[in-house]
Amino acid sequence: MEKERKKVQKPKRENESNNLYDVSCLFFQKGIMGSFLLISIFGLLLRVSVSLHSYSGAGSPPKFGDFEAQRHWMEITTNLPIKDWYSNTTYNDLSYWGLDYPPLTAYQSYFHGLILKYFDPNSVSLFTSRGHETHFGKLLMRWTVLSSDLLIFFPAVLYFVFVYHGVNRSSGDKSDVAWHIAIILINPCLILIDHGHFQYNCISLGLTLGAVAAVLSRRNLLACVLFCLSLNHKQMSAYYAPAFFGHLFGSCLRRKNPPLEVLKLGLAVVGTFAIVWWPYLHSRDAFFGVLSRLAPFERGIYEDYVANFWCSTSILIKWKRLFTTHSLRLVSLVATTLTFLPSMIQQILAPSSKGFLYGLLNSSFAFYLFSFQGM
Repeated sequence: MEKERKKVQKPKRENESNNLYDVSCLFFQKGIMGSFLLISIFGLLLRVSVSLHSYSGAGSPPKFGDFEAQRHWMEITTNLPIKDWYSNTTYNDLSYWGLDYPPLTAYQSYFHGLILKYFDPNSVSLFTSRGHETHFGKLLMRWTVLSSDLLIFFPAVLYFVFVYHGVNRSSGDKSDVAWHIAIILINPCLILIDHGHFQYNCISLGLTLGAVAAVLSRRNLLACVLFCLSLNHKQMSAYYAPAFFGHLFGSCLRRKNPPLEVLKLGLAVVGTFAIVWWPYLHSRDAFFGVLSRLAPFERGIYEDYVANFWCSTSILIKWKRLFTTHSLRLVSLVATTLTFLPSMIQQILAPSSKGFLYGLLNSSFAFYLFSFQGM
């Protein structure tokens, strides 16, 4: 009986390992790659069209909006030593768009700042570039967002759709795949925020999407590294952390040597964080100096334009007036944890690809609705 079971199970594992190869053939046979290219071109044109218009804070001193924030970070990172990027100094006034994202965002600003410094030095010169809004400078800034989108988010979308339709073989129809590509690539929210409001969400979301695809294709170490990079680019990626933790930990518990599998993932996480944070690990003050910038609790439990639970119910309950920041931090932590905990526990006990995707949805809603928005 045992021999017969092995014979039955062996072809099943071979079929699972060949899923990606089979679906890659399907992509080319059904012309799905052509659909991806056409949708990508259309998505690119939409992004360019949006970027031709104005942006938040344009011509509005003294702080000019997020466009100026991103430009200022390029100014700071290209002109000051790395130890001063998150510190309040004579040359870095944190009250004027101080860096408040993790180190990977600072490195991205430095890299893009080098490009601006080469082609248009005045756009990132220390102090004198504040409010810099020349036509050429704006084109360079727009190009940094567009190139980030093309280099990170677009390939991540292809990777995710490729893997997703390899896991869900029944959804391999050309129209289904094309729709999935279009829904992600032509998402109006992402296009407007990144290319209109001016942000780089395409980087953190691209890394997260790549990590999701890696989980679905059972490349857990790659998933850990990509998701850690996403966390180190924008702390908002923590919205998805419970789903990743629950699924990856649950998967490790089902391997032949669970402690070793957990150790491997732990080393991948610690190693990635150590590399990104290395310049700030030399002292306790430097580390906590950066960390304090990532959690500006003084902004309050919600901001006026965030329609989460706290903002919506503030009509009836004046949260900011009735409770201290410390007590609201505790309440929001408990509410958020209780909301994402069931799906996380479910994935630890019975990890599955479908459950993981639902877990991502649940944890992201939990954080959006109940987390302290200063985070």
